[in-house]
Amino acid sequence: MENISIQKIMDLKGKTAFVTGGAMGIGKGIAYRLAEAGANVLLIDLNEEIGKNTEAEMNEKGFNVSFFKADVSEEEQVINAINFGIEKFGNVNILVNNAGIYPLIPILKMDTKEFEKIINVNLKSAFIFTKIISEIMIKQGNGGKIINITSIDALHPSAVGLAVYDTTKHGLWGFTKNTALELAPHGISVNAIAPGSISTPGTGDGTKMSPEMKEISEKFIQKIPMKRKGDIDDIGKVALFLASDLSSYMTGAQIVVDGGVLLS
Repeated sequence: MENISIQKIMDLKGKTAFVTGGAMGIGKGIAYRLAEAGANVLLIDLNEEIGKNTEAEMNEKGFNVSFFKADVSEEEQVINAINFGIEKFGNVNILVNNAGIYPLIPILKMDTKEFEKIINVNLKSAFIFTKIISEIMIKQGNGGKIINITSIDALHPSAVGLAVYDTTKHGLWGFTKNTALELAPHGISVNAIAPGSISTPGTGDGTKMSPEMKEISEKFIQKIPMKRKGDIDDIGKVALFLASDLSSYMTGAQIVVDGGVLLS
């Protein structure tokens, strides 16, 4: 078989990626690398101000990026976002289910509404997007790539207060494996990335951390063999690998990106 040049393998020109939670943090890091590789990118996020700023920032670099405001846990809003993206770009080839929330609430202090919100944002949204977009990909007839952002908490708990978050990440990992089986015959690969501690506005750049989260974060860093938190580009580069033909014979896999913390 003839080897394809590395430039062509990583070239995403003509392809479109939808990234949930793409306005900031890990989603922004992923969107940047996909756009840099030539993909059209739709950022789907609830935070309109930051989303618009990210859209403008990336387009200033010559990328083709659009933002759409949506609550990813609401099916009607998801459908509106997908319709916007298809109308704007004409196709969808890559889906990144990244949107997620992680309130630090022990089970004994959590109410049903909080439980349902975490489940809906972290897990239900991935189901809705995957169902609708995989149907579109099948009709397009060119296969596709679905990337789910799980967590090392899908493999091992990191802190008390994240039981429901951990439940959603275990669920998303199981969802990844089974949808990989279902969609493989259609040329659609489904893989996951399990980040460890990543420095983002929500989890560790120090700007909005609660005292409880800051204490957990400081203790956690001491367990990391690399002795540092990851940054959003550490995840963005792995997402590019999974979105490109570099991962052409992979499906149902989960790549751990954690600085080695699970070794400890």
